[in-house]
Amino acid sequence: MRALSGLWRWRHNPLCRATDLAEARLALTALLLMVLVAPLLGVLVGSAAQESLHRSAHEQRLTRHQVTATVLRGPEHGPPADPESLTRDTRTRVLAGWTAPDGSAHQGTVLAQLKSAEPGDRFGVWTDPHGRLVSRPLDSATATTHAVLAGFGAALLASGLAEAGRRLVLRHMVRRRHARLDRAWEQAGPDWGRTGAGS
Repeated sequence: MRALSGLWRWRHNPLCRATDLAEARLALTALLLMVLVAPLLGVLVGSAAQESLHRSAHEQRLTRHQVTATVLRGPEHGPPADPESLTRDTRTRVLAGWTAPDGSAHQGTVLAQLKSAEPGDRFGVWTDPHGRLVSRPLDSATATTHAVLAGFGAALLASGLAEAGRRLVLRHMVRRRHARLDRAWEQAGPDWGRTGAGS
């Protein structure tokens, strides 16, 4: 509020140039965009993302099913592609068989959350209605987290764009001011300091 009252008093100051007023208005506009418009945009983007993600999660819950798979052949041995994957990935690649929700039998190489997989061990996998392996459905908490991050990112992006726009316009204004000063200096400069030049 003090900034607004200071801007209002600055209007009537005899030392205030038109460019100073324009810069102050530019700063105020950018501030209002960052404080009011950016959060509103973030809320709108977050709400739209949440609605879309929850709809997608609901569709996934209807079309994806967890079934029990049985290990047919133990872990595939051999050097891992990435040595660091041993510490990050606790899943084991095995040949397994499972029955799809439509009753068809399937088998294939899958990653199982088993420390030591032996033939006959059971574990859960997610499939579509025809037995094809799919990822687990998105849960509501994850969907909400993604929506919040999307809204926050949109608000940050809008604020960054407002500040970048302010800086670009300000740079243009400063260049124009310097060009005007250079022209004024060229007109008045050669006579300055000369005896009898009236300066």
